[in-house]
Amino acid sequence: MSNETLRRAGVIGGGSIGVAFAVVFARAGWRVRLHDPDAARREAVPAEIVERLETLARFGLLDAAVRQVAECVEVVDTLEGAVADADLVQECAPERVEIKRELFERLSRAAPAHAILASASSFLAASKFVDETLSARDRCLVAHPGNPPYLIPVVEIVPAPCTSAASTARAADLFRDAGMKPVLVSKETEGFVFNRLQGAVLREAYCLVRDGVASVDDIDTVMREGLGPRWSVVGPFETVDLNTRGGIAAHAQKMGPSYARMGAERGQHDPWTPELVARVETERRRALPLERWNERVAWRDRELTKLVRHRKQSEDADH
Repeated sequence: MSNETLRRAGVIGGGSIGVAFAVVFARAGWRVRLHDPDAARREAVPAEIVERLETLARFGLLDAAVRQVAECVEVVDTLEGAVADADLVQECAPERVEIKRELFERLSRAAPAHAILASASSFLAASKFVDETLSARDRCLVAHPGNPPYLIPVVEIVPAPCTSAASTARAADLFRDAGMKPVLVSKETEGFVFNRLQGAVLREAYCLVRDGVASVDDIDTVMREGLGPRWSVVGPFETVDLNTRGGIAAHAQKMGPSYARMGAERGQHDPWTPELVARVETERRRALPLERWNERVAWRDRELTKLVRHRKQSEDADH
């Protein structure tokens, strides 16, 4: 990366997510300054970063030497020192409104006027802790990662009503530059997309245990050996689109009533209306015309074959 395009990140919080984000940015060649208010945490961070980088290097997931990447991260004593020249500030503090509100007030004063101020919040929308009087309010948003983000690259970009469209787009560009896969969450909702999808599965898993349908281990096996591998290749919409000849509209017609009855068992009434199915079908057909359906099914099967082969080789190596 040339000096003209060198990116700088300020990471606030030296817990597991803060350390993980430091790894993400450093691996991309950014200069990173990390601050945690706890001196013991600050002292522990460098070794934790090296440990994670060594694991990545051992599996061929690091393009530079561990030492070279680790040297991109500087642990500093003050919040102001961490964000002084940052292009992107990533706040990784505990999930408490009062803590985040105080931090964003300080970040608004301390960070450069061009810096994006992002929170790693898992459930709290930015409007809960970003005061409308902040001078930097148009640059504040949530950037919620998968955990750990150096292995699960999706990051949810969730603007608040006060966030400018330009800042939202710039945040996505910065995370993309850092090697992540940003997705836009168009409106604030508790849990965003990642945890709402995860929560839906988890709620049903608890219900199945409660109702004596299956054991905890068997439910985990269904996810680990069934839905998990499939969803790692294609998501839920593409899964059913490819599972049914005629695509997702045919699936909704054939299977929609069964899913509606399952939802009703849980007191849920969210029908797949014709208008909603048509909207989803339009997006799927834009991504995959029906005349390419057979081709995509063959691709899915090849990708699953690669995954099965990799898992078998890994299991064989462990024995």
